Amino acid sequence: MLIGNVGQEPEVRYFDADQAYARLRLATTERGYTLPNGTQVPDRTDWHNLLFNKKLAKHVERYVHKGDKLYVEGRIRYRSYDDKKGQKHYYTEIDVENMEMLTPKPSTTNPGNIASEPLGTIQSASGTTDQDKLPF
Repeated sequence: MLIGNVGQEPEVRYFDADQAYARLRLATTERGYTLPNGTQVPDRTDWHNLLFNKKLAKHVERYVHKGDKLYVEGRIRYRSYDDKKGQKHYYTEIDVENMEMLTPKPSTTNPGNIASEPLGTIQSASGTTDQDKLPF
């Protein structure tokens, strides 16, 4: 489970009979603090590579943008590959199963105002039957 801010516009690719996947980077920040002895511990930001599949990827393409705040649930995956020079590189990503948008959407009646109703949860194909409906 992660809560963070989207660091770039999602990269969406389509393949094989309208199937899609989307990738994006999510920044999570652990706030700094002061120790009892007065030592300052600075903020720490970690970047996570997220992978969305199928309908969830299409929702990401349409609704998720750089700077949005997201809550995601998924499984961690470790991958490796060899570059052109033959060096092995390791890559960690989160295969997202559920996502909730935490950034308020603009109101359609008053474009300058922010809607106050909460946004819903979007789940992957293994989730509930609400996946075909837009939750917001």
